[in-house]
Amino acid sequence: MIPRSRIPLLALAAAATLVGCAATPTGAPTGAATTAAAPPAPSSPSGPSDAPGTVTCTYSVSGTPAKAVEPPDGQAVSASGTATATLTLAGEPITITLDRTAAPCTVASFESLAAQGYYDDTSCHRLVTEGIFVLQCGDPSGTGRGGPGYTFADELDSIPVNAQGYGEYAAGSLAMANAGPDTNGSQFFIVYADTVLAPSYTLFGHVDEASLQVIRTIAEQGHDAARSAGDGAPNAPTDITAVSVG
Repeated sequence: MIPRSRIPLLALAAAATLVGCAATPTGAPTGAATTAAAPPAPSSPSGPSDAPGTVTCTYSVSGTPAKAVEPPDGQAVSASGTATATLTLAGEPITITLDRTAAPCTVASFESLAAQGYYDDTSCHRLVTEGIFVLQCGDPSGTGRGGPGYTFADELDSIPVNAQGYGEYAAGSLAMANAGPDTNGSQFFIVYADTVLAPSYTLFGHVDEASLQVIRTIAEQGHDAARSAGDGAPNAPTDITAVSVG
């Protein structure tokens, strides 16, 4: 677990080495530092107590929320099909397909946070342009430390893995940032060019082609290099004014 005294996003400062090289990727989007509370229990597969096509999810209280919200109740969470979300980023609609089959507990959390206005009037605080290619968002504090006051388990089974054992996060992927195993909260990243990472970041949806072009335009304008030559706060506006689902 990453101590609160450290800035957890520093892990992203080292660029990932991509496919075809012998070195292991070291760059990684990370989320809020968490307290020493026990990690959340894994999400339950559908069983005798779950209705068909649903799972039970555990959301464990952890830390102080960056913006006041309630955790989802985690009961009878849909584990099939998709949902559509629209994120208004710098005045442009970002159309997201959320994958409930691949990551039901992650999608349920994202939908709950969106419904409570958690993401409204926030900004994407991090852009990485070397080694890995991501725009990271979802922290109302804008520091990279903020979370919703709860954590939940990883859902990793659907991540494509290459022959070297690395996860392949295709352009347009939507995935969770974290501070270690089972520390998911509110921070997420959008991949704007194919990226290879450890398969440790829950993949829970994707953006459409038009939305991907919006993210690429932001990336083309660069960042302030505050963390490294390839890593910093975006130069372009990245204000999220609203997120709606359905």
